[in-house]
Amino acid sequence: MSRRMRYAVITLLCCVVATQSIRAQTGGQTRDLQYYTGIALAGSPLLKDYAGQAAINSLDSLIGRAAYRPQVAAALDGRYAPGIAGFHYDRTNIDEKNLGALLTVSQTIVGGRNLGAQMASYGIAAQGLGNARKISEHDLRLAVATQYIVSWGALQEAQYNGDILSLLVREELMLKKLTEKAVYKQTDYLNFEVGMHQQQLLVDQLRAGYRDQIALLNYLCGIVDTTQVALEAPNIALLPPPAFEATLQYDKFFIDSLRLNNSAKLIDYAYRPKLSAYADGGYSSTFVSTPQKNFGASIGLSLSIPIYDGGQRQREHNKIKTSEQIRSYYRDFAKRQYDQQVADLFRQLAQTDTVIAQAEQVIKYSQALIDAYGKQMQTGEASITDYMNALANLIIARQALTRNNTTKLQIISQINYWNNEE
Repeated sequence: MSRRMRYAVITLLCCVVATQSIRAQTGGQTRDLQYYTGIALAGSPLLKDYAGQAAINSLDSLIGRAAYRPQVAAALDGRYAPGIAGFHYDRTNIDEKNLGALLTVSQTIVGGRNLGAQMASYGIAAQGLGNARKISEHDLRLAVATQYIVSWGALQEAQYNGDILSLLVREELMLKKLTEKAVYKQTDYLNFEVGMHQQQLLVDQLRAGYRDQIALLNYLCGIVDTTQVALEAPNIALLPPPAFEATLQYDKFFIDSLRLNNSAKLIDYAYRPKLSAYADGGYSSTFVSTPQKNFGASIGLSLSIPIYDGGQRQREHNKIKTSEQIRSYYRDFAKRQYDQQVADLFRQLAQTDTVIAQAEQVIKYSQALIDAYGKQMQTGEASITDYMNALANLIIARQALTRNNTTKLQIISQINYWNNEE
């Protein structure tokens, strides 16, 4: 077998060994961002809490509406107060015997607008819960995406450093033979061996770091699993940031405004006259006269008219106005923060793209230099020190590329956070 043929066989074997190593590390399983996000959303106790609060609010709405429907009550009252040795209650106040069994129907008469304002409070509460749930969901999506990107970046570093280690193993076989033939000095070969073992140590550390990051990702998502997996590249496309008025954060301030306006209406309705109607029927008797005929019925109206409350109504409205001013202060400040943050994120994104382009250029030249040195080393024309320096430059550039790609994806995730699209 020729020397070139032996070299090709060794290269193929090294690639197979590297591939098997990666498969052994990950267990042959691959997962994507959608998998982790879905599990995190499905298992989040906070999101389940909001769903429960929404259900309770819906029940409160039904209870509140039922309170304005006719109320029916039955009452049974029986009393016997005999005299003992001439002692007894004053008969002008309490009869000796009394029996009553009444069925009462009452209805509070409420205007349509008043009732609408009462029911609107439940609807506004439902909007607030829905908005809070969506914000929490976006927070969770961002947290999972951030940790997923970090974990994926750790995997990329481990993989490309593993590829470089495979390259060094391949070159080591060749250098050993060339050293035996006195083409290279023993010290040069030992220097190469040190570099290769350092690379092995780095790969082991990076793989351990990747396992730690996956453990953090599983912890965040509530996944109880120690299986080592490979992560697919995050499929995160940049979405156009919406105007502040189209964000969930603005919706929160808008819902607060609705709540304050409705509270002002409820204050006014509380000071309007209140009319109630009732009707009852049944049996009520003191057994003094014709108890067999003490069956009857009655109807009545009750009207309550507020006249003076010591100025409470105006003070309640002043509280609403003050709350509205505070709400507007927070809203305006949040808008300024949003505009500044979005602008800063796009600035960071442009800077990261510049660094990525520079790193790709360095990788291109470093790879070409390594390939050239690799060919020259076969004939002893290249310095091992120069080869190792070129390899170190490639590692640094690849590290910069991976970390800046990771940073870019994190920036895009933060920009997308403000978008209501899921």
